[in-house]
Amino acid sequence: MAFNPHYAAVEPARADVDALPGATVLEFGTNWCGFCVAATPDIAQALDAVPEVRHLRVEDGKGRPLGRSYKVKLWPTLVLLQDGQEIARLVRPQNVAEIRQALQQFRSPAGGAD
Repeated sequence: MAFNPHYAAVEPARADVDALPGATVLEFGTNWCGFCVAATPDIAQALDAVPEVRHLRVEDGKGRPLGRSYKVKLWPTLVLLQDGQEIARLVRPQNVAEIRQALQQFRSPAGGAD
């Protein structure tokens, strides 16, 4: 799965996210956030180069339990998960190189053995 351009209005449960196998980028933000809009092309470019990485784009905001469970305070926030465990986090990434560097931390994007 490559870049997903749509924010999910209905967020998954934390238990479901924790149970995801393999590599996942969990992106928190909103359509009206200027920082999110500005970062979208870089996020898309970086993720399109690794189509085996799952991308979940979740609309965040006050009272949203998933974002609060990850202690998200600024948008966009990218939480990189390997088999449901956080391995890295980017808050307001500035360029595609920074995102690509973070994506290199996945040991096995397809979820298989090293």
